Amino acid sequence: MSDISDNSKKISVVIAEDDKQIAAIQQRFIARIPGFEVVGVAYNLKDAEELVDILKPDLLMLDVRFPSSTGLDLLRRIRAENAATDVILVTAAKEVETLQEAMRCGVFYYIVKPLIFEHLHDVLSNFIRHREKINNVASLRQDDIDSFLPHRNSSSDEPIVHRLPKGIDAITLKKIESVFNNKTEKLSAEEVGHIIGASRTTARRYLEYMIGNGHLEAEINYGSVGRPERRYKKALV
Repeated sequence: MSDISDNSKKISVVIAEDDKQIAAIQQRFIARIPGFEVVGVAYNLKDAEELVDILKPDLLMLDVRFPSSTGLDLLRRIRAENAATDVILVTAAKEVETLQEAMRCGVFYYIVKPLIFEHLHDVLSNFIRHREKINNVASLRQDDIDSFLPHRNSSSDEPIVHRLPKGIDAITLKKIESVFNNKTEKLSAEEVGHIIGASRTTARRYLEYMIGNGHLEAEINYGSVGRPERRYKKALV
C-alpha cells in the first residue's frame, strides 16, 4: 500500500483478465507509459470486483469473456454503485451487441485484441488529456461538452464514423502520429517524410491536416539563409 500513496499523482489501474500471460503483457505495457501505475491484477471477476471496491482505481482494464460470467456484468455493477472508476474494455469480443452494451454502460474505450502497445499508448494518452480537460473546467459550455464526448453523436448512442478527407489515408496518418509520439523536438516536413519514407510534399499534406484537427502546432523558423521553414510539434492540450 505504501507504493500507492507514494505515487498518488499517477493514474491507478486495475487489470481484470483471466489469461495470466495477457494480463502480464498489459502490465508491462502500462509500466512503459508515464503517468500510470498498475495497483492490482485480477484473474476472475470476483477478485476484480473486490479490487475495484477496495482500491477504488481511476481506471479498470476489463476483459469481457471470463469462464464464470462476463465482464459486462461487472461493468453494470460498477455503474449501479456509482463507482468513480473509468473502464476500458480489452477483449477479443467483436460482436456489435457487446460494443453497444459497453457504450450504454459508459466505457471510455473498447480495444479489440490482440493488444498493440502503440494503440494502448494512444488510448491512455487520450485518457490523460480527457481527465485534465474535465479537471480544469470551472463551468461547462456546449463546446466543452462536445470536446469531452468526441466519440458520441449528440442525438444517438452510436459511434461517430470519422471519415478522412481525400488524399489522407489512415496508415500514413498513423505513422506520422507515431513520429510525434516518440519525439519531442520540432520537425520539418522534409524530416518527417524521411522518417516515414515519403516525400516532403506528402508529409506536408498530412502535417497540415493534423494542424487542422488540433494534433500538431507549427512554428516558423527563419534561420540564417533561405526562405522561412515551417516546423511542426505535438500540440499542447
